[in-house]
Amino acid sequence: MNIILLHGSWHGAWCWHKVAPHLLASGHRVHVPDLPAHGRNWRVARGRTRLSTMASHVCAILDGLEDPALMVAHSRGGIVASTFAEMRPHALYGTAYLAAYMLRNNERVADYFKKDTDSLVRPNIRVNKMALTDSLAEEAYRSALYADCSHADVELARSLLTPEPSLPAMTRLRLTDARYGSVPRHYIELTQDRAVSIALQRAMVANSPCQTVSTIDASHSAYFSRSQELADAILGIASHSANVTTLPESRHHVS
Repeated sequence: MNIILLHGSWHGAWCWHKVAPHLLASGHRVHVPDLPAHGRNWRVARGRTRLSTMASHVCAILDGLEDPALMVAHSRGGIVASTFAEMRPHALYGTAYLAAYMLRNNERVADYFKKDTDSLVRPNIRVNKMALTDSLAEEAYRSALYADCSHADVELARSLLTPEPSLPAMTRLRLTDARYGSVPRHYIELTQDRAVSIALQRAMVANSPCQTVSTIDASHSAYFSRSQELADAILGIASHSANVTTLPESRHHVS
């Protein structure tokens, strides 16, 4: 199966470097793109990068594949996955949201962001209104994003994090039941998350019921701290998607 891994805010394809090998070893074809204005090309059109630009970038990847894919999206990458699902529903086996913003039609990240009082990102965000980008205060990196990660992982991230284009978070999603609603949704909760709090994660699942919900006892960056468990959760969703035509709602836990 094709599996596409989408990073979240400030990160790039590099954040999946521990997870991708596990998926590849299981025989899957893994695609790990840098979204526009992220990773190695982060300086290109930073503040002008829109949600539609990011989703179109993913479209170009999927359009080049012979078979559908399972998309796994982390954090703010969830809105890219949802927008893509609206654009290309038949190109997806499903979308797995990893502690990600799984919003409904006409909602935007900015509204949920203000309500997430348990998040350590909210009081530590730094917005550059001239550049139309946002960043996280460096002193909050570990507590907000990497609480259970090794010192080496934190230092790797510190050297690679880049400003995030702000326009996508202010964009209201345009989703329909006929297109986005036809794509099976899955959610992977991270119980120690202090960026997208577990309370917010569960509220979004309650608003948009999923066909499976997995739980990992980890911080926001489980791809570093619990890479094997995260890979196992993704592989479980991939197996579920490949073998079940009509998927009943279920819930399992990864401890």
